[in-house]
Amino acid sequence: MASSADDAPFEASPEDTLRAAGHGQIAGVDEAGRGPLAGPVVAAAVILPHPCPIEGINDSKRLTAAQRERVYHAILEGAVAVGIGISDVELIDRVNILQATRLAMRQAVLALRPAPEFVLVDYVHIPDIPYPQRGIVHGDRLCPSIGAASIVAKVTRDRLLVELDREYPQYGFAAHKGYGTPLHLARIARYGVCPAHRRSFAPVRACLEQLTLFTEETDSEE
Repeated sequence: MASSADDAPFEASPEDTLRAAGHGQIAGVDEAGRGPLAGPVVAAAVILPHPCPIEGINDSKRLTAAQRERVYHAILEGAVAVGIGISDVELIDRVNILQATRLAMRQAVLALRPAPEFVLVDYVHIPDIPYPQRGIVHGDRLCPSIGAASIVAKVTRDRLLVELDREYPQYGFAAHKGYGTPLHLARIARYGVCPAHRRSFAPVRACLEQLTLFTEETDSEE
């Protein structure tokens, strides 16, 4: 099957440079779900074999849902190691989304067996891991292992949001995956917030403030 430039974007990757310097097990790390108004942020760490026979690895945002599912299964079957980290809504609201993302990434890296010799991460610095690391801007487009991690993180999180949709069907989580779409904002305005919403995020916080104001006004009228 012929491949376009977008299908095979990793002709000369930072991993090649690291391998030339003697590093063997190289992990790529990425996250899914920093921007949504609801649900957890999920991180994945992936060590790919070299050479890597898995076809279709790319930045998850460049793939359709069906393509992501196919490549996700291929990664789980063919990777040297895969680690997952999840920071829930409570943690996001307590420490902020950036710190929660870093903690999920750390969890994912520490879950890898075998352990990596070097970690490549899409832009973010991961705290308190015992391995050298390097942040790569647009790493999911430049490094196969980060691209693989982006797919695993995205598919894992999407499945969690489908489960949330079963628990809170009025919000449409299966459709928008917690992002601030017009549909989601309209449902928040109609139904208020649920335990899956990130109360530290501005649209959710504004809804809670309006509810508090309405309650106070109602109480004062009584």
